Amino acid sequence: MTQTILIDPVTRIEGHAKITIHLNDAGEVEDAHFHVTQVRGFEKFVEGRPFHEMPALMSRICGICPVSHLIASAKACDALLAVSIPPAAANLRRILNLAQIAQSHALSFFYLSAPDLLLGMDADPAQRNLFGIAQTAPQLARDGVRLRQMGQQIIELLSGKRIHPGWVVPGGVNQALTEEKRDAILAVLSEGIGIVQRTMLWFRGILKQYESEIQAFSALHTLFMGLVGPDGTLEMYDGRVRIADANKYIIADGLAPEDLNTTIGEAVEPWSYLKSPYYKPLGYPSGMYRVGPLARLNIVRSCGTPHADEELGFFRTLDHHSSFHYHYARLIEILYCFEKINQLLHTPTILSEHVRAFAAPNNHEGIGVSEAPRGTLMHHYIIDDDGLIVRANLVIATGHNNMAMDRSVYQVARRYVRGAELQEGMLNRVEAVIRTFDPCLSCSTHAVGQMPLHVQLVAPDGSVVDEIKR
Repeated sequence: MTQTILIDPVTRIEGHAKITIHLNDAGEVEDAHFHVTQVRGFEKFVEGRPFHEMPALMSRICGICPVSHLIASAKACDALLAVSIPPAAANLRRILNLAQIAQSHALSFFYLSAPDLLLGMDADPAQRNLFGIAQTAPQLARDGVRLRQMGQQIIELLSGKRIHPGWVVPGGVNQALTEEKRDAILAVLSEGIGIVQRTMLWFRGILKQYESEIQAFSALHTLFMGLVGPDGTLEMYDGRVRIADANKYIIADGLAPEDLNTTIGEAVEPWSYLKSPYYKPLGYPSGMYRVGPLARLNIVRSCGTPHADEELGFFRTLDHHSSFHYHYARLIEILYCFEKINQLLHTPTILSEHVRAFAAPNNHEGIGVSEAPRGTLMHHYIIDDDGLIVRANLVIATGHNNMAMDRSVYQVARRYVRGAELQEGMLNRVEAVIRTFDPCLSCSTHAVGQMPLHVQLVAPDGSVVDEIKR
């Protein structure tokens, strides 16, 4: 006789999902799954629309990371136009994307995961939240708010809006950067770097408290995928796709966007509306891979900025398999984002007025690839002779991680969940491994929802054995 534990919905993630944990007669975990429970619709919504509307439309997929979709969509449209955008426009897009990644990483680390890290996995859920952080460590809470504010201010200075900006367009951007705005952005970068470095010192100090979780979250061995620059450095906007195996040996490199159709497959499982991408040469499910901060830092030669590279040295002493270290990787990437923005703002052409290339469609197919906060993001469009969208396919960063999240839930549940009596801490750890990936389910499913927690242990006859509500 088996029993099922239902966590519906998973809390402190962006979007709505649930987890089921199946126990055998001995009270041991027999299986577990991560379910994404909404249907994505944007790929159908945009059919028949003019291709040049895609960046503005696609940014509406998510209010947390609209810039990520704006960038990938615009790059797909650049490919339809078959243009090379002006250098200043490319660098301005880079800065916008870096600011987006910094503010989104701050949201994930300080708002969603820090309650577990500061207060403990077994803490009272009534306190294990941002308000509990504000009471226990006010400076940590202020730092999280300030980092998000900085990232959003940079987005606003560049594009005129913090959410759903229309500044990035096919062929470039629609307005040049002014000297005044450049100086305003430069003025906040050193403060941001200081906040991240202070947070890293704190985080290093608590790692020993989470040795059990680090080991439990390390049971998953996957491939890693992300963009790298021509010299193998961290690249968030352009570059080529690199794939490494579980031991970080490179197995595919220099993949262009058009190569990804033959490299990445998408499987469908009955327990989730979210597809499970995989590396085709290894097949499904052996081709499971991870994307995002952990994957990016596992495949690069260096970050390419001094402070981030210094932290990368420490990161490489950690267990590179453990999804727990997504947290530290996020902090390194925030540091990198502020340093890289500073470098880009000092490039000679950054104030150039030449920021857009104009053309009519020259290709019927275009693929745009960039790095979003949660990993590699792909937009693939096919248009007709009139420039109208015939087909759109989006492979979202959270989607790339779907199979890894599903198997992580199973492995962590096997480690912690025992018997018929529910304990808050054991179930929170199952949720916590999902939080390490920072899934953006509004991006992957394009749905909205609220996230109270309701967990039931249900016997095969439908009777409720135990129950937790919050």
